[in-house]
Amino acid sequence: MPFRDLREFITWLEGRGQLRRIKVPVRRELEISEIVDRVVKGPVEQNVAVLFENVEGFRTPVLMNVFGSAERMAWALGVKELNDLSEKVAKLLDLSIPGGIIEKLKKLGQLLEVARAGPRRISSGPCQEVVETRRPSLSEIPILWCWPKDAGYYITFPLVITRDPLTGTRNVGTYRLQVYDEQTLGMHWHRHKGGAEHQREGELSGRGRLDVAIALGADPVTMYAGTAPLPPVMDELLFAGWLRGAGVELVKCVSVDLEVPAHAEIVLEGYVDLSERRIEGPFGDHTGYYSPPDEYPVFHLTALTRRRDPIYPSIIVGRPPQEDYWLGKATERLFLPIIRAVLPEVVDMNMPAEGVFHNLVIVSIRKRYPGQARKVMYGLWGLGLMMLTKTIIVVDEEVNVHDVKEVTWRATCNIDPARDLVVVEGPMDDLDHSGLRKNYGGKLGIDATAKGPLDGFTRPWPDEIRMSEEMIRRVTQRWKELGLG
Repeated sequence: MPFRDLREFITWLEGRGQLRRIKVPVRRELEISEIVDRVVKGPVEQNVAVLFENVEGFRTPVLMNVFGSAERMAWALGVKELNDLSEKVAKLLDLSIPGGIIEKLKKLGQLLEVARAGPRRISSGPCQEVVETRRPSLSEIPILWCWPKDAGYYITFPLVITRDPLTGTRNVGTYRLQVYDEQTLGMHWHRHKGGAEHQREGELSGRGRLDVAIALGADPVTMYAGTAPLPPVMDELLFAGWLRGAGVELVKCVSVDLEVPAHAEIVLEGYVDLSERRIEGPFGDHTGYYSPPDEYPVFHLTALTRRRDPIYPSIIVGRPPQEDYWLGKATERLFLPIIRAVLPEVVDMNMPAEGVFHNLVIVSIRKRYPGQARKVMYGLWGLGLMMLTKTIIVVDEEVNVHDVKEVTWRATCNIDPARDLVVVEGPMDDLDHSGLRKNYGGKLGIDATAKGPLDGFTRPWPDEIRMSEEMIRRVTQRWKELGLG
């Protein structure tokens, strides 16, 4: 059964030694961030979820690093390991009805599973145990100041819910929110994301404002779904329901025409004035650098609903690895079968922590014809938010893309820069500080595959150095005798 809410997941983690409760007083200004940064980057046995129960000046505890390992990320999404996500999506994509009756029934079961995944409206939920509409305020939420040069306090793990003013299509995104005062927030949605598109649609249709609901905390799958780069036509809550195996329960907001997860911890209701902009930032972001200040829309609070005893979930981002790396790794595993459906020569891919998602993608392919590595580069740059990828390295199918040492060895040995580098220009991530201009810059493709006659390479390509299997077995059998450990 899927986790009903964040609390069930906390209990699950604690029962497996994967959560620590911190009862001594801690400050929300920088101290919590420094503690969590050490936890996530420390030894494996130290990397646990942390519940700060005594944040100075607040009654509400702060939950951090809940998704900060491969194991916890897999548990959150209901699988034993993250690679199981690829198999789940691959089965969904293979819905052609075969001839046998048993196979037909299996496929029908998968279709019914998708049909049951839709969100379900209920009349009330824990997120509305307390309702504040007269003087709603952010002042009782222990929102963190993460890094020294941040512009202020930031909500870093929200589910921001909007609807397209023209089509009614819902979007759920995770966008940082800067606190300006007790009732206004800076809405940092990037121009390539769904919330920003709804803003533009509202402006084009002459509307004055866009309703927004911000859920803080939900069941772990729904929390993840807000970070997933889904196509605009796909509802993140439907996606979450499919991953959970049960639809997300929703309740209607009390002051805006939106619905929110019924089992959220805290919900902020309000609107964005489509004519208003305000400077937001700087903020220490997942690139490891401070993103510079810029103008963004402003959220105005009209109501706050919450549980009687809410837990505030937060996340810090910064120089990798951080907790967000594992959210990105789950996305990588989930979307690999979709990429293979479009580019069938793709074997595997890796978005390493050091590449902060959009700066580096390593992909292995079955190479069968001239120019295939370049075809894959261009194909990836044309797939949704993969358009923001700055560097793509293409290697042969036998290369382990998750072994960065092996990839570095092969890439540096196999390329002739005059022949194997592809430089193009295109869209860039909002957080990229190095581009030709904001949101636009250069991209690099590296063809690190072995070269041969297909590539017009006339020199003999050398064999790799490998020991004979017989000698490997002999030395393995004698290893203890040799006394080398």
